[in-house]
Amino acid sequence: MIDEYAESAEFIDILISPFWNDLGPALSAAIKTADPGAGPVVDVGAGSGCGTLAIGDALPDAEIFAVEPSPGLRAALLARVNAHDSLRERVTVLPEGFLDADLPDQLSLVVAMNVIGHFAPNERRAIWALLAERLAPDGQAVLNLQPPSEPTEIPEAVASTGRIGRRRYECRARAEPAGDQLLTWHMTYHTYQGEQVVDERKLSYAWHLVTEPLLREELAEPGLRLHALEPADLGMFAITRA
Repeated sequence: MIDEYAESAEFIDILISPFWNDLGPALSAAIKTADPGAGPVVDVGAGSGCGTLAIGDALPDAEIFAVEPSPGLRAALLARVNAHDSLRERVTVLPEGFLDADLPDQLSLVVAMNVIGHFAPNERRAIWALLAERLAPDGQAVLNLQPPSEPTEIPEAVASTGRIGRRRYECRARAEPAGDQLLTWHMTYHTYQGEQVVDERKLSYAWHLVTEPLLREELAEPGLRLHALEPADLGMFAITRA
């Protein structure tokens, strides 16, 4: 498996954390009724662990499987889990991709934030089949759909910035169509000391576009149902058994 975050892993937590100021509370509200007694929770593409921490806080009795195939992101994830007494004994970090991970037969909750675009259409359908097979009767999956929903060119712009000590970190992003439902994102990460760029990293990765109607159509095949969640501007949805 190609590690799409090999060049950017050290910057991800710094630059994505601000987005969790809104995403974290919304995710907590969406999952607070989950029943950990019905099975463990899976955090798909857990990254540096922002979502894992939100899940752990919202469900203090849940066992969590945090799935993260990127070695660099997994290092940050393990450090975050190890730093919290409330997580260390109940979070298992798995290095495989979600479809290859050794997971329990029944799951109470699956969380897939900021990650579904990494999966090709055939992989998405395999995920929906897995949910139909393993979600507890009252279980759910929670995910978000990130814009854009159509393959369109997106000019380069600053996506996020952060500062630690005397250094400032910046991510610039642009995208171009690469197919009918496919974008290629081009990311540039700069490290500044004062106004001087002291480090630059560049990477590109494919992102599969998923619209709400397409998602509803795919989920109907294995007998799953989609529910829009509030606030609407975060593009969050819950998936349950029909």
